[in-house]
Amino acid sequence: MTIHNLSDGNSVLNQYIAEIRDKNIQKNHMRFRRNLERIGEIFAYEISRTLNYKNVEITTPLGISECSVPADGIVLATILRAGLPLHNGLLNFFDDAQNAFIAAYRKYGKDNKFDIKLEYVTSPSIDGKVLILADTMLATGASVVLAYHKLMEDGTPLHTHIVCPIASTYGVEYLSKNLSHKTVTLWTGAVDEELTNKSYIVPGLGDAGDLAFGDKL
Repeated sequence: MTIHNLSDGNSVLNQYIAEIRDKNIQKNHMRFRRNLERIGEIFAYEISRTLNYKNVEITTPLGISECSVPADGIVLATILRAGLPLHNGLLNFFDDAQNAFIAAYRKYGKDNKFDIKLEYVTSPSIDGKVLILADTMLATGASVVLAYHKLMEDGTPLHTHIVCPIASTYGVEYLSKNLSHKTVTLWTGAVDEELTNKSYIVPGLGDAGDLAFGDKL
């Protein structure tokens, strides 16, 4: 698995990561969603640089122009609900992509231990396409790995890009261990060292789904 941490270099992404972390700016749900959307757009641009391209002839009002455009079919897959603003940002750039959605959540038991439950998956064929699997947070990595293997039941993608703006060291190591395939790339904007006893990332940013869409019961 290849890992790209965009915070290793300076770009405007750092500003948006700072804002989604900021507890005062987080009070504005619309701004939080928009920042996640902009982060998705940045990752989409970076991923676009890795795609296969083809030359096409475009007719303009004055003549013919030869242009290089992406040749790969793309499927955008998102883990609900926190990943939706991120998904929108990716879709703004890959506007002709097909889309997949995974409903997953933590089912807690005793001693803060939990299992990941998948209740709903809808996906087009991913066979031979570029799969982009997005989730705002990569804490333990368990939900991403489970979602990945579930999607693999519908085919084998040409390449898989996993987009998680905030990750933990544990989550990155878990993905590296369980998705060691050369056809998987992880894209992140920050890697934090600590997880709480409930497996929340520290400093992280809190509950991304609640910050984007309001508190849940």
